[in-house]
Amino acid sequence: MASSTVAERLRVTRYLAGGVARKLRSAASSPVGYLSRWRFPAPERLLIAPQDIRTTDPTIADDIYSGYFNFASRIVNTHGLSPFDLDSPSAEWEAALHGFGWLRHLRAADTPLAKANARSLVTEWIASRGRLDRGPAWAPAVASRRLLSWLSQSPLILEAADRAFYRRFMKSLGWHARVLQRAMPGVRDPEDRLLTTIALTQLGLCAQGFDKLQRRASRWLSEEIDAQILPDGGHIGRCPQTLVDLLLDILPLRQAFVARSVAVPPQLLNAVDRMMPMLRLFRHQDGALALFNGMGVTAPDRIATALAYDDARALPLANAPHSGYQRVEGQDAVLLVETGKPPPLPWSGHAHAGCLSLEFSAGGHRLLVNCGAPSSGRAAFRLASRATAAHNTLVVMDTNSSRIATGRAGARTLEGLIVAGPSDVRVHRTEDAEATNLELSHDGYERRFGLLHSRNLSLSHDGRRLTGEDSLTTSGRRGAGASAEFAVRFHVHPQIHLARLEDGSILMEPPSGDPWVFAADGMVVDVEESIFFAAPDGARAAQQLVLHGRANLNPNIRWSLTRHTMPSRNA
Repeated sequence: MASSTVAERLRVTRYLAGGVARKLRSAASSPVGYLSRWRFPAPERLLIAPQDIRTTDPTIADDIYSGYFNFASRIVNTHGLSPFDLDSPSAEWEAALHGFGWLRHLRAADTPLAKANARSLVTEWIASRGRLDRGPAWAPAVASRRLLSWLSQSPLILEAADRAFYRRFMKSLGWHARVLQRAMPGVRDPEDRLLTTIALTQLGLCAQGFDKLQRRASRWLSEEIDAQILPDGGHIGRCPQTLVDLLLDILPLRQAFVARSVAVPPQLLNAVDRMMPMLRLFRHQDGALALFNGMGVTAPDRIATALAYDDARALPLANAPHSGYQRVEGQDAVLLVETGKPPPLPWSGHAHAGCLSLEFSAGGHRLLVNCGAPSSGRAAFRLASRATAAHNTLVVMDTNSSRIATGRAGARTLEGLIVAGPSDVRVHRTEDAEATNLELSHDGYERRFGLLHSRNLSLSHDGRRLTGEDSLTTSGRRGAGASAEFAVRFHVHPQIHLARLEDGSILMEPPSGDPWVFAADGMVVDVEESIFFAAPDGARAAQQLVLHGRANLNPNIRWSLTRHTMPSRNA
């Protein structure tokens, strides 16, 4: 048995054993959790209301009052019924409904009608779900999101409330504390566990008499931050969107510590300081984040909000060795490259098989982009979007460089996780008088094909020329390396118009500014269909440039992308 196979099996075995251990811890803590209801009675009052820094749309308040709830690309008309009594069209829609993040839009409306509607909906939820502790509405991530929403929107909910409603609301906050504490030992998803610690810490700071909860939850929070935020500021799951979501939750938490005159955990302070430059690493010049490892549509307002709290106005990180990313700038051109191994198994559910893939933008336009992750409600596209072929890199025999478990072979608890992938990813970055150079390689195709993929990239300091060389070399391991077919793919942003020039190269014209010319030495550049999942209005048709070859015939593939200054069409 190959050593890599043994390593993969050990990795999976450890993960499954961890799942069993979590279940045992959860079962063992249940009696304690049941009795803990007497330790954490309902708070008498809330001392502060944390700020919700996510953007709002007051017009949504009118839609909600009219019975229209639009979540996860699905619109549901309640026809006068409680939304909590309806059959949910999707799990994502149900999670958004029970998470109550939409309360922020009612608060933004700032009308007596919106306030009364908010209180009425909270009342309906408490009556129908408030004394339960299981089901979709009580999944740890959903309950934590609801708790954060209720705390931040408590001025809206409690304004002009009568005594009976006030006590019901406070009792529900106490019940959330009990249920979430009991659930903590068995929470399987690490990101859900981090969100739960944030919510419990926030409640401990906001509720009078919950100091003990605050101290306990703060310890959990510090432990999760140490485990999940890497030294260079990236998240261990390697998805850019995770950084945005975390910052929007922990920035208000940091403010709550200050408002209560409680010392902010150093792990929290340090994490924010590290995450800001890392978030900037992923940004193209148009403000969009690079489409790596689960990143989909960029919400510019959320990015701007998070970065507005960057007191140091840190420059983008260029070299992120722990997170596995490189950023190279040349004047108005930006090259972003994915240079990391798959995340640890528990965090790999959103990761892609895109090792050594790149994105490139210039003049305020994205030219080369990965396909990106589809929006919620598009689960059928999710597996395709994670494939190596959906990224700007080399693909051998149309096979992924990382293996994503489908759930058919083995335990279904592994479904969607990356169970095998590159274990040796090498990065060497240098600069000379003319350009910044990256020498990269990975072994994701070694075990199956006996091939190593090397990629050399160079971006000139003036940002006018990007050159690349992709190579396949045999590692000595037995496989189909010598005869393996490959394709080097370059997915083009839908806004870029393509035209073939007389010499066979491809003219790439952005909506404005200078065009670029893509060429490959001695190879035909094919133009094929592609799909862009990360468009705000849903998946869009796109195109890709493809270089086809065979390992023994085309071991080295050289290509270039050059800015081409054209005379004015009106000249």
